[in-house]
Amino acid sequence: MQIASNIVILPPVKLIGMHVYTNRPEISSAVAKHKENGLKIGFVPTMGALHRGHASLFNFALKNCDVVVVSIFVNPTQFNNPQDLETYPRDLQKDLEFLESINPELLVFAPSTTTIYGNNVKALDFDFEGLNQVMEGAFRPGHFEGVATVLKYLFEIVNPDMAFFGEKDYQQLQIINKLVEIEKLSVKIIGCPISRHEDGLAESSRNTRLTIKQREASPFIYKTLMQAKEHFNDQSVEDVVHFVEQEFADKEQLELEYFEIAHAATLAHTTEKNPDEKYRAFIAVFAGEVRLIDNIALN
Repeated sequence: MQIASNIVILPPVKLIGMHVYTNRPEISSAVAKHKENGLKIGFVPTMGALHRGHASLFNFALKNCDVVVVSIFVNPTQFNNPQDLETYPRDLQKDLEFLESINPELLVFAPSTTTIYGNNVKALDFDFEGLNQVMEGAFRPGHFEGVATVLKYLFEIVNPDMAFFGEKDYQQLQIINKLVEIEKLSVKIIGCPISRHEDGLAESSRNTRLTIKQREASPFIYKTLMQAKEHFNDQSVEDVVHFVEQEFADKEQLELEYFEIAHAATLAHTTEKNPDEKYRAFIAVFAGEVRLIDNIALN
């Protein structure tokens, strides 16, 4: 990784009572001092546009660690669609106010792209043994390489004991575990339950982009997953997939991109059920131009 030689090192800025670090040396030094005092460091990487789903991760981290670092960084290398990157919501001030309402002692790392990548804004190559080639990886080529690259850099900068991720991005969670194995990192990866609205829709920064009609229609995604889970008990995999595809066939506001039943550990596609195996259902749906994903354990 190349680091630009002309980076100006700035002290941590303090906004609305919180320490916001913008450069590597300062956040690394702050974490190191806490570690020297025997404190356990938790880390929650985010791309901002914070919501209740993020809050559940922060609270889980705060319960399990002495100090929690939250990063806010919109990572360009994980967007295979330039328009998606351009329209991704960004409001640092609003995010900081949200974080302070949870716990003003949270440490915030809000780096620039140059701080993370230097002059080489490019994803690294990893051998994820096929985990990155199915479902999200198949429909968003290069996405997981970008995710893994920025997390590798962030883990090296923050050096946390534990890092917390939501199970809404379950495929990503499996890939992060593989990244830790490949890079022999000391961080422990913790998967946290999916945070949902009262109507079942999974919390997501993308939800703010939904129209009123799309938002009213979107809980149908989770409702259908729950029905698929029920059918999985006594129907074949093929029948469950067919059921879901038919459910979305006449939905005006929602367009099914894929529905997949896979092995929970390997993410490998399955057409048969083995009582000794754990399976999970994965779904991606377009509501207009907004892409929503979700998943559920089947057994």
